[in-house]
Amino acid sequence: MASTRDIRRRIKSVKNTRQITRAMELVAASKMKRAQQATLAGRPYAQLMAQMLASLATRADGAQHPFLEKREVKMRGILLLTTNIGLCGALNANLFKLVGEVQGAAKFVAIGRKGAQYLARTKRDLIAEFVVDDRASFNDVKVAIEFMTERFLAGEIDTIEVIYPRFKNTLVQTPLLRPILPLTNVRDFAATLEAETGVCGALPRDDREMLFEPDAPRVLAALLPFYVNRFIHQLVLSAKASEFSARMVAMKTAKDNASKLLDDLTLEYNKARQAAITQEILEIAAAQYVAA
Repeated sequence: MASTRDIRRRIKSVKNTRQITRAMELVAASKMKRAQQATLAGRPYAQLMAQMLASLATRADGAQHPFLEKREVKMRGILLLTTNIGLCGALNANLFKLVGEVQGAAKFVAIGRKGAQYLARTKRDLIAEFVVDDRASFNDVKVAIEFMTERFLAGEIDTIEVIYPRFKNTLVQTPLLRPILPLTNVRDFAATLEAETGVCGALPRDDREMLFEPDAPRVLAALLPFYVNRFIHQLVLSAKASEFSARMVAMKTAKDNASKLLDDLTLEYNKARQAAITQEILEIAAAQYVAA
């Protein structure tokens, strides 16, 4: 049995750990609430965007745009959304499994240090790394999106795909690979936008006759880059909400485990102290017996 001094030292260490994980849980909970609010706040905008795109697509059949061109996929372009730090359970590990399932030649762009470190460690073709803070503002994310879009238009990559954790609720974050470009079907892209906002089939369609100035295909061509930027930004917001939710749950689990370990150590300490007291009483009684 360990000495009472060693047990006290372990109890102090576990108490400190529990205090730290409790603080990290509270911080993650606060950031999670803010990230969820940002994700939900962007959904009405994305819903209206999907409605406009779907309505415009019916009036712009045959429109020509680089985002709509079918091409042979020789080099895939993948944007990997991970966290900057760990302590978020299996969130990053599940995303890395999807990366391992990628077939064919691919170039990667990482948002998040953990993803960049994994890609470098596994010797994959990492062409750029971007760091986005916890608020994930549109201007910060736009830099990474425009970087990939330029490579797509230049022909260096033939697709733009996003690997990210889709936020479902506090306990469930689903890793997904979401194709973005090329848009082989604008209506399907609009349906994807609706599904991402959770209102698939709920948005009305405006089938009235409209006069466009300039014409509908040129309006569509002007709006497509903006829609792609907003859609990927919405995925980044979802990834941030997933990160803080996973971290809050992980820290709560660590705190609960520390509390259980503390109870066990306290019980062990009481047993050790009682055994020491009993041993001292026996030694005193034996000494008195011998003296008598």
